Amino acid sequence: MSAQPNFDRIAKPYQFLEYLTLGSTLQRCRTHHLPALLQQKSALVLGDGDGRFLAQLLSSNPEIRVDAIDTSRTMLDLLEARCKAASPTAAARLTTHQADARRFVQNLSPDKHYDLIVTHFFLDCLTQPDLEALIQAINPHLAPNALWLLSDFRIPTRRLTRPLAQTAVRSLYFAFRLLTGLRTTRLPGYTVALTAAHLVPVAVHHRLSGILTTELWQVT
Repeated sequence: MSAQPNFDRIAKPYQFLEYLTLGSTLQRCRTHHLPALLQQKSALVLGDGDGRFLAQLLSSNPEIRVDAIDTSRTMLDLLEARCKAASPTAAARLTTHQADARRFVQNLSPDKHYDLIVTHFFLDCLTQPDLEALIQAINPHLAPNALWLLSDFRIPTRRLTRPLAQTAVRSLYFAFRLLTGLRTTRLPGYTVALTAAHLVPVAVHHRLSGILTTELWQVT
């Protein structure tokens, strides 16, 4: 298992830094598929950062209960405060866990199941082996017809856009390595691992000429 980066130091300025570099584009990716999540009852949310997506999820879906996982206590504190401000019942429906997502999933009770997994700009923090191990570990805890919502960076195949995307992704990895100690240096591939876990893509939306993607996968 790779070394754990420390996101505490960027937790408070994270929203400002995000908007400084890409404006509201990342948040629009996170919330693009929100209308499709109104019937979900139990969610596992990995690495939602300061909770801007999760606050909207809890507000729009009054029945859902959430386990939110992050290694950063500061991020989780911001997430809890934002969610409680967005929904009066958030405190009763949200449980936060300061933990490595991979270890958390490995320690889940066999009878624990989720009908929604959320990984916004989280899988790109993992190496390929860690990503595959995480998806494999989550697989037994997916309820029938469960949804997996993800947003991530990608390298488009278009000749004009590809060099720009490669430069942007390298720059972001370099910045996060300096700020957090993140050791990952390239985007892992999640498509094969999700397919092996018996999920299929049901909705895909690209932004920034395909450099960003937000996707909804479903258990078959």
